[in-house]
Amino acid sequence: MIVVYALIVLNILSIFLCHRIAKSRGARPVFWGVMGALFGPFAIPFAFMAKPG
Repeated sequence: MIVVYALIVLNILSIFLCHRIAKSRGARPVFWGVMGALFGPFAIPFAFMAKPG
């Protein structure tokens, strides 16, 4: 059961990080928050590569 909690926390952190990264780079934060929710930590490097606009 602790693994499930750890995965939930990891997913929430991914959402938060993707949102913050996109916001600081001028990209769409809501879109990247959703990508963080769907793909978890795999979306974080792509949020760093997001183009402003």
